[in-house]
Amino acid sequence: MEPTTTAGKKISAVIACYNELGSIPEMHSRLTATLSALPYDYELIFVENGSQDDSCAVLSRLADHDPHVVIVVLSRNFGSQAAFSSGLEHATGDCAVLLDGDLQDPPEVIPELVAKWSEGYAVVYGERVTRRASWPLRIAYKAFYRIFSRLSYLTIPVDAGDFGLIDRRVIQVINSMPEVDRFLRGLRAWAGFRQCGVPYHRAERHAGKSTNGLVGLFSWAVRGLVSFSFAPLQLISLVAVCVIALTGVGMVIYMVLFFVSPPAPRGFETVLISVLFLGAVQLLCLSIIGAYLGQIFQEVKRRPKYVVDRVIHHAAAGAGADKRDDAELSDATPRVATPGR
Repeated sequence: MEPTTTAGKKISAVIACYNELGSIPEMHSRLTATLSALPYDYELIFVENGSQDDSCAVLSRLADHDPHVVIVVLSRNFGSQAAFSSGLEHATGDCAVLLDGDLQDPPEVIPELVAKWSEGYAVVYGERVTRRASWPLRIAYKAFYRIFSRLSYLTIPVDAGDFGLIDRRVIQVINSMPEVDRFLRGLRAWAGFRQCGVPYHRAERHAGKSTNGLVGLFSWAVRGLVSFSFAPLQLISLVAVCVIALTGVGMVIYMVLFFVSPPAPRGFETVLISVLFLGAVQLLCLSIIGAYLGQIFQEVKRRPKYVVDRVIHHAAAGAGADKRDDAELSDATPRVATPGR
């Protein structure tokens, strides 16, 4: 396929920031160096996701001096997926690149993503060849992606996180989706279009400590499975069939022993093990059903995905930046993202 023309095209970089005070200046510097070397216009959309440090003040100073910088300030921490969603809804580019603010996903990979986009791919995701983490976490990540890919009803690439490039067509599809509890890499796969991966090495955090603990990562895995797989529900039926089969085998063995070698096995150990086994199976089934019910409960409340406190773009249109709606950029009135937007 012939490469598409770059004339008049624009790239939006959406950076989700939460307590990334030590990484923001380096992120801005590296993104600026990378994107300014490409034959495209660009904008840097920093989403300030309710940080407890001085990230917002640092970002505001960047916007004072760089007309490419736009800051979307959320009213509190709504999570990374809501932060990315808010950035996508404010993006004006022909494509958007999603990055975490901790610099684990290197901006220097963006030219490779853009090269694939220019070949006609609508989604170019980063494939993590290696990552800096403890070996239990690396094993857990590897296992999750492979289990998730196998159980999902979508074709979801393994070792691919949020880092990647998505075309304007895909942005419009994602923005139109009504989900509140979002799993963007699944939504990205659901949207379809031509997709490919670019391998890269995930670095350590540039500064600070990760806010994702094991409990949070487990919740993240459950969210992905519940959102894009019916396999856990089907597992309940499989478990029920297995328990019925084991019960039938146990009854046959009991009857045979009763007639062949009376008296039949007796004792509270047998009853106790049976009760504990069936209780564990029931609790497992209830927990699976509860996860789906919780997801349904979250969605039917129809709360907004996030609340925008304000949008900052100090160095606006005079230096050749996009002409944006002044009311949107300077309005300090909190706004919410409607679920059906």
